[in-house]
Amino acid sequence: MTTLTDRPRTALLVVDVQNGVVRGAHDRDRVVANIATLVERARAAGVPVVWVQHRSEELPTGSEQWRIVPELVRRDDEPLVHKAYGDSFEATDLEQVLAARGVGRLVVTGAQTDACVRSTLHGAFTRGYDVTLVADAHTTEDLSAYGAPPPAQVIAHTNLYWGFQRAPGRHAGTVDTADVDFTAAVPA
Repeated sequence: MTTLTDRPRTALLVVDVQNGVVRGAHDRDRVVANIATLVERARAAGVPVVWVQHRSEELPTGSEQWRIVPELVRRDDEPLVHKAYGDSFEATDLEQVLAARGVGRLVVTGAQTDACVRSTLHGAFTRGYDVTLVADAHTTEDLSAYGAPPPAQVIAHTNLYWGFQRAPGRHAGTVDTADVDFTAAVPA
């Protein structure tokens, strides 16, 4: 259904699962374990795994907090996209990476739910991709001291509204890790 012609493939997008991003994240260990499961399933299905890594003053390139968490190991042949903005497409080569692989459908995981994950979901959708958010494979930190809802509510709200996202010629939705089907053209 993607509006991107000649892009029948699916990719798993792993957004900012870095030490400094998920250190205090809600349900961190379960979410990282779900992402690890998805990475292995994608690899087994021949689906590209694309890694996104954020850099900022708090996440300087090469620092321990910048590194991808040790539970997730990127293979040398898997693309790594470096970014400095919330939307993984902004000022990066993500679009070129996906186009070169014929990808028109994204399965999205990562952190933080209310920042880079949301920005990337919307960025992909407006660029013509079908975008599925894995409901139990994204997380965020507790920012309730700053007026945000507790992290479980942020995650639940994102899952709720992404399940109802619609646009001409594109599909969006949510699915749990156990129900991700990398071979399906579009989830039901």
